[in-house]
Amino acid sequence: MKILYLHMFPLWGNGSGVFLRELAAKLQNHHEIAIVAPEKRMLAGVKQYKVNAPQDGVFVGHPELPGAKRFADMSGRELGEIYTTYLWTAVRAVYDFKPDVIHVFHTAFLPSIALILKSLFGTRYIITTHGSDLNYLEKDKRFLKPLKEASKQARFITANSDFTKNWYLRMCGEDLRQKTTVIYGGVNLAPYKRDPQKIEIINKKYNLSDKKVVLFTGRLTRHKGVIHLVRAAKNIKGTVLIVGDGPEKQAIQAEIKERNLTNVILAGYINSSDPLYHAYYERADVYVAPSTWEEPLGLTIIEAMAGHTPVVASRKGGIVSIITNNVNGFLVPPRNSAVIAAQVNILLENDKLRERIATVAYNTIIEKFSWDKIARRFEKLYEETAGKRIKPTTTPFNSFFNWFLAKR
Repeated sequence: MKILYLHMFPLWGNGSGVFLRELAAKLQNHHEIAIVAPEKRMLAGVKQYKVNAPQDGVFVGHPELPGAKRFADMSGRELGEIYTTYLWTAVRAVYDFKPDVIHVFHTAFLPSIALILKSLFGTRYIITTHGSDLNYLEKDKRFLKPLKEASKQARFITANSDFTKNWYLRMCGEDLRQKTTVIYGGVNLAPYKRDPQKIEIINKKYNLSDKKVVLFTGRLTRHKGVIHLVRAAKNIKGTVLIVGDGPEKQAIQAEIKERNLTNVILAGYINSSDPLYHAYYERADVYVAPSTWEEPLGLTIIEAMAGHTPVVASRKGGIVSIITNNVNGFLVPPRNSAVIAAQVNILLENDKLRERIATVAYNTIIEKFSWDKIARRFEKLYEETAGKRIKPTTTPFNSFFNWFLAKR
């Protein structure tokens, strides 16, 4: 089977990019895979069509796109120019690759492009929402109506958690529930090998030998709540290591300076392809996810659990799909630095508790977040979606885009 993916952002520096890379890696041994995205790095065994948009766009922020403009702040002309660039690249990809099914990542403007492709070529599609796209669409509703129309025509819709699924249905309509399903994001366990040499490199780099380490990884945006971890740091009996970059970096630096904190280290953005990336999770004694918004799922939480690291996370959104309190991790109220510090210290001071929680957390990953299981679920959707190819429709809408393509 030939599967074409449409993705809005580079394939590194964001959870959906990791999701797509891991899914493609699992499927490419049995299927032909192609990706349309603004990504210049090449994936082995994958055919890629690079989108050369006139400017970079983001929902909130992206560590690899520091100068990008938020889509919500763009004019209609700016959005239109980006949209037509994606459309033209996707048209060329479908014409060249001839996919059996199209899989759209994110629900901002790519679903409507998939709808056009179905009209032009007859190729059916499915849509996946990751939650951050819905947060954007709640603020900027210009693509909400096209999304609803594209959702009606989609064969299936998937969401990365029950929370995201219900959020999507509230925005786009309960009539879509029957064809909407939850498929979690996963984690590749192979890189988690607990390499003592890599851990020692991290220890020397940040002077962490014989110290307890509390880790955060991810984008430094307001809704990730890192400022509350920093405010908890004075009472945490260990070193807080923050791996990531983003628009909240200056505010976090100011907070560290104002509180005269000596146990907080800002490591900056580290690409997931970095040889040390997974070792950060394995080096940590506790991982903290202090989100203040309704987190759609929490891929970094899953990564930490794969690294045998117990997690303390906000009781928000899709996080409760991953963590059962006091079983495979701990849930705390958002924006409560005192509780964060207290729960982290309980773990830091109790080796047996840390080990017990870490073991159950790792087993949770094997049972619920294995890429083998996730890939097979998508594979079944693709098989059912492809089915019998339909003929392209002839409508004024279709005719307009035939004219548009002829002019390119």
